[in-house]
Amino acid sequence: MAGRTPPPHKATTAHLQALYPLVGGRPLQAPGVYLGRDLHGGPFCFDPWELYAAGVLTNPNLVVAGQIGKGKSTFVKTFVWRQLLFGRQAWVVDPKGEYGPLAEAAGSVPVRLRPGGAVRLNPLAGGPGGDTSGSRTELVSSVAASGLGRGLTPAERTALELAVWAAAGERAEPTLPAVVDRLLEPDAASAASVRTDRAGLAADGRTVALELRRLVRGDLAGLFDGPTSPGVRLDGHLVVLDLSALYDSPGLGILMTCAVAWLQAAVRRGDGAKRLVILDEAWAVLHDLGTARWLQGSFKLARAHGVANLAVVHRLSDLRAAGSATSQQRLLAEGLLADSETRVVFGQAPSESAAARELLGLTGTEAALLCHLRRGVALWKVGDRSFLVEHAVAPSEAALVDTDTAMVGS
Repeated sequence: MAGRTPPPHKATTAHLQALYPLVGGRPLQAPGVYLGRDLHGGPFCFDPWELYAAGVLTNPNLVVAGQIGKGKSTFVKTFVWRQLLFGRQAWVVDPKGEYGPLAEAAGSVPVRLRPGGAVRLNPLAGGPGGDTSGSRTELVSSVAASGLGRGLTPAERTALELAVWAAAGERAEPTLPAVVDRLLEPDAASAASVRTDRAGLAADGRTVALELRRLVRGDLAGLFDGPTSPGVRLDGHLVVLDLSALYDSPGLGILMTCAVAWLQAAVRRGDGAKRLVILDEAWAVLHDLGTARWLQGSFKLARAHGVANLAVVHRLSDLRAAGSATSQQRLLAEGLLADSETRVVFGQAPSESAAARELLGLTGTEAALLCHLRRGVALWKVGDRSFLVEHAVAPSEAALVDTDTAMVGS
């Protein structure tokens, strides 16, 4: 028998896939927008709502990661654009000011936020038909904790909760200035409810009040310190909140959190629309314990509101850089992956391979591939399925996604 060639063996693509990950797999069994070519056969289409309805996914959220220049931003913008063409809506928190051309193509104008500018958004605005004091308290607690760089004490938390309730009792739509006023000058009923006097309750909340004052009268005033400006509309197909004037601000994470809160208040109004909520440069939120905890809560509520959240980071290690190995920040940041059943990973540096393998549960083959992906090619993890996808950009979309003008333009 020595030297004889063994007889041929026939196998199905299911067997082949077991031997060679990413090869010979079946396509996703649900309709969706066309995104590009599955490098191992056929077109690749994706829609988080359709896949959720089909039972392929248990949540609609996405995390997108990729080195600069590997095609991450191009994918996100074209994905949004194609979803709009299929009747979906999208809200984008844009800290770099890159989504202007996309907004223009969709017939909208970005809402540009800057200190002392003409536009204000009220992050404490609530949807009708329900008590939102709890969610308002969570938001303001997250903002205060982020600014203070620590969690709130029980006394501070109680003082803040009572201030939010008191401000909500004074007007249908409370504002941050009203909450600050109630922290500095609590009413007798609030103090009595926790068996103290007004001076004691004011002392409990004073540090929080002074930190929140920054959003009311400090360097970040004029953004979220009053009722939403008349004329700001959310009923367009695409709403872009441009925070580029504050990109280098140490308060960027706070501002992004307030912006998302304002959008989510509109979500609670329940108009039945399917929406993408894009959080670009998500690292700015993840580094703060309070805001990271709040963001995780918003991801968990996605299904209830028909929302697919999409968080964009450069590196998967950004999730670990949120804090030390045992910190709550890091655990919350990594928890976003558990609440995002679709992960799209464009090219990564070799130093990212080990983190990607551990965080995403990749095989050794998949982890090694990340270091060699050319521009526009991404590893998709959809539930327990893996795909290598070459993203396609139509000539008509080129102007919508260009981020290289400053480097190559005349």
